[in-house]
Amino acid sequence: VQLQASGGGLVQAGGSLRLSCEASGRTFSSYTMAWFRQAPGKEREFVARIILWSGVTTYEPDSVKGRFTISRDDAKSTVYLQMNSLKPEDTAVYFCAATRSRGSTIVSSYDVWGQGTLVTVSS
Repeated sequence: VQLQASGGGLVQAGGSLRLSCEASGRTFSSYTMAWFRQAPGKEREFVARIILWSGVTTYEPDSVKGRFTISRDDAKSTVYLQMNSLKPEDTAVYFCAATRSRGSTIVSSYDVWGQGTLVTVSS
């Protein structure tokens, strides 16, 4: 599978963005999909995942819970990250990732990565 992320941009604090990650290939439903982010000078951190064969979702860190929602559209082989009430500390490059396993919050558990999309939240 190959991943193409899009939807980043500049938004004011309190605003919303929806990121998209389109996957190529016929086995989209067998992958766990996740979003990570990497702020300047920081390590890549887990944001959310959705286990596609079960629909189970996981979010971290606590700061995104209740504000971010991961979802999927199987017909479009696309996973979304809806981000509401954005804060300046959400500024980062957001990456989508995939794995055939259940995945986890750890970067190394994902073996397919998209190119990243930049989200900038101004105060």
